[in-house]
Amino acid sequence: MEEIRNKVAESGLITISLEQYYPEHQPLAFDLKNFLFMEMLLKEKDFREALDQHDWSVYGGQDVAVFCSTDAIVPMWAYMLVASKLSGIARSIISGTTEEAFKQIFIENIRQVNAATFEGKRVVVKGCGDRPVPEYAYAEISIKLLPVVKSLMYGEPCSTVPVYKRK
Repeated sequence: MEEIRNKVAESGLITISLEQYYPEHQPLAFDLKNFLFMEMLLKEKDFREALDQHDWSVYGGQDVAVFCSTDAIVPMWAYMLVASKLSGIARSIISGTTEEAFKQIFIENIRQVNAATFEGKRVVVKGCGDRPVPEYAYAEISIKLLPVVKSLMYGEPCSTVPVYKRK
């Protein structure tokens, strides 16, 4: 009788799940429209007063997306002023919508990967999981690992799609 072997375990493949690099929390939104006259016009004195009266503590330790959801003409200094109010309170301040902020945080988390730990290894980037992983995350991990890995694959260890093999 032939011995049953786990060829996947013997293959030396390293599996990466991009879900582990998901941002810990959804970024909070700071929409400048709420501080504009009729949600369309920035009156400097009123804007400054509204910012001074705002409870900034709700952003403590959070990632904050700063944007204006209306077509108002907002001077650049307004974004600077909001950033100055959030500085030292928020974990990070990102210019853009919450979706754009989520993307930026996700990419930054992937960029923190120590690629040297994958030097000369055969790596599979997991294709399925509990949460949907956006395509930009797959591109980002590829950019990070291609210079160092022996091979890069997509899928599951038992069924992979080859992406790259060092010659």
